[in-house]
Amino acid sequence: MKRRIFKITAIAFIFISVVGLNGCDENNNIVLFSIQNDIDLGKQVSEEIAADPTTYPVMDKSTNAEAYAYLEAVKNAILNSGSVAYKDQFVWQLHIIKDDETLNAFATPGGYIYVYTGLIKYLDNVDDLAGVMGHELAHADLRHTSRNLQKSYGVSFLLSLLIGENSGELTQIAGQLAGNAAGLAFSRDYEKEADAQSVVYLAKTDYACNGAAGFFQKLTDDGHTNDNLPFLSTHPTEASRITDINAKATEEGCDTALSGNNTAGMTYADFKALL
Repeated sequence: MKRRIFKITAIAFIFISVVGLNGCDENNNIVLFSIQNDIDLGKQVSEEIAADPTTYPVMDKSTNAEAYAYLEAVKNAILNSGSVAYKDQFVWQLHIIKDDETLNAFATPGGYIYVYTGLIKYLDNVDDLAGVMGHELAHADLRHTSRNLQKSYGVSFLLSLLIGENSGELTQIAGQLAGNAAGLAFSRDYEKEADAQSVVYLAKTDYACNGAAGFFQKLTDDGHTNDNLPFLSTHPTEASRITDINAKATEEGCDTALSGNNTAGMTYADFKALL
């Protein structure tokens, strides 16, 4: 036992020293999870989701090729903005979940993105959808889940993963994340950070850079609140998010006019009709 404690303590000292000397990850955050940890964890979560079609009825890509092509075009515009730190490292794999009653989207570590048909059909234009997708990509790119795990499990546990111990624990964590993937809870600070990063991403696309604000404005206009939408229960209020997103757009000096353009040769109405 003493040897194991010494082993963990020594590695912790060395690892923390290295982190302190070399700085942070690509987004200037100290994250002890490696990029490969993010990729591996996301893959495991995606496999858990694929194995549960009752909870997550993912639409087949081969039989819904046009719908996926549309969504891929939106995703690629964001990835090609030049502002996504892990554009070339993460998988950025899209999935559409056939559930017209759920207004939601989420992303796992490593860039596995899930968008519900309920959200797509609820929105009126591609700019608002791009804003929401930018927000979800930001959760993965800013490594919010890994940073949450770091806070929850502590340095010693993460270092034990790095030296090959507790490998089974990562599988257990993946199962827990998959079981609650649609309701992944992030702090208010992380939600605000993802909102702001969505503006940064969209600023270098043809989409309105404050597209995410359009989504929250529609929720407000339709009378939805944090109380009657469970996935918003831990998030900042819609009103504050609209204000903050628009303020970020002003700060960036980016275009907030709706794009009105076709994506993948289709209008947004054409896209919704495919679902």
